[in-house]
Amino acid sequence: MKTIYFKDLPSYYNQSIEISGFVDKIRDLQYVQFLVVRDSSGKVQVTIEKNDVNRTMNEIVSHLTKESTVCVQGLLKESPNVKLRGMELIPSSIEVTSVSEEQLPIDILDYTKDTDKEIRLDNRFLDLRTEKNYLIFKAQTLCEAAMREYWLENNFIEIHSPKILGTASESGAEVFKLDYFGRTVYLAQSPQFYKQMAMAAGFNNVFEIGPVFRAENSHTAYHATEFTSVDCEISWIKSHHDVMDVEEAFCKRMLKKLKENIEEDYQRLFNRQIELNDVAFPRIPFAECKRIIQEKYHYTGEKPHDIDRKEEELIGLYAKKTFGCDFIFVTDYPFAARPFYHMLDENGVTKSFDLLYCGVEITTGAQREHRIEILKKQAVEKGLPLASIDFYLNFFRYGVPPHGGLGFGLTRFLMKLFQTESIREVTLLYRGPNRVNP
Repeated sequence: MKTIYFKDLPSYYNQSIEISGFVDKIRDLQYVQFLVVRDSSGKVQVTIEKNDVNRTMNEIVSHLTKESTVCVQGLLKESPNVKLRGMELIPSSIEVTSVSEEQLPIDILDYTKDTDKEIRLDNRFLDLRTEKNYLIFKAQTLCEAAMREYWLENNFIEIHSPKILGTASESGAEVFKLDYFGRTVYLAQSPQFYKQMAMAAGFNNVFEIGPVFRAENSHTAYHATEFTSVDCEISWIKSHHDVMDVEEAFCKRMLKKLKENIEEDYQRLFNRQIELNDVAFPRIPFAECKRIIQEKYHYTGEKPHDIDRKEEELIGLYAKKTFGCDFIFVTDYPFAARPFYHMLDENGVTKSFDLLYCGVEITTGAQREHRIEILKKQAVEKGLPLASIDFYLNFFRYGVPPHGGLGFGLTRFLMKLFQTESIREVTLLYRGPNRVNP
């Protein structure tokens, strides 16, 4: 039998249908019983009169517990007096398909109650049974779909790079080690090297959406030891501005898709609007960013060669006030703050950028250095033994296009979109230094 999603119920008025869902609420009165049943798309009221004909169903409902699952057959009626959607299902049969224990470890229907956040994470499968949480992951799905649509329309192909590496990726710091048949291997921090290998293979433009691992003993709202990274790499570019052009385009596509598909629910549940306009994302060089923050906000950051969290917030406020934009590119970082494979300009500044959204960095990108002798020189300057990256250098020995790319932090974007306190709340199952379960 075809599954009927509750959002589509208005198409079935005056029809006998079958629905399945969770028991959201139960009211057992003297002459009538009410069930509110929900699925991931909505809720519906089931109305059961107490009489001899309905005796079996009355008995089932009187012993039912919230969060049990039921299958209900009956006639769907349009009922303007019913507060919930102006409809009700008059059942002919109710089957209990699973029974929930009466006492839940968390109150999933009242987020105002002071439930310990760790207990919520321990019972994440229950924590996720809310309309707000469902919308977060629907938004994640739409974001990925929008980016894929953009990339496929622009001749990108999708790759799936290995996550078990024989050599520690990038700097080699903050990597997880594991035993691999008697030898030490590493979990990938990013698909960076393999994206560049695809450039050397002549793939032109590639993207990947997949897990990455960072052995950071960090307990901030912005970090996780495993998260989903969205990466792309582009051949035949002239500068890092070409990469920024691509990111701006797919971010706008993403926001448009969100607005078209979830705007009504987003407003209702989060009391906010998805902002979408044609304003170009401002691009401000690192040195100018530092100057603006010092002059306008009288704050000097902790990192002379990078920007700290407070500076991100301030330059985000500046972008919103000055340009009316939630996004801002900070470009041209010092080499001291960037990895060895970022290309340098004639002044020794990297052709790199960060993209900030609502005052939080969500992307790092750059034009890569593709000339092998310069690449080796920069690796040595960063203290990397060339032997440790020989497999990577091999990509550049036989011709490689000028190229660049980026890594987009999807969970950070969602965190700011939904104004949550932490990426934990927009991650299906969070992994951190003290959490590997469930």
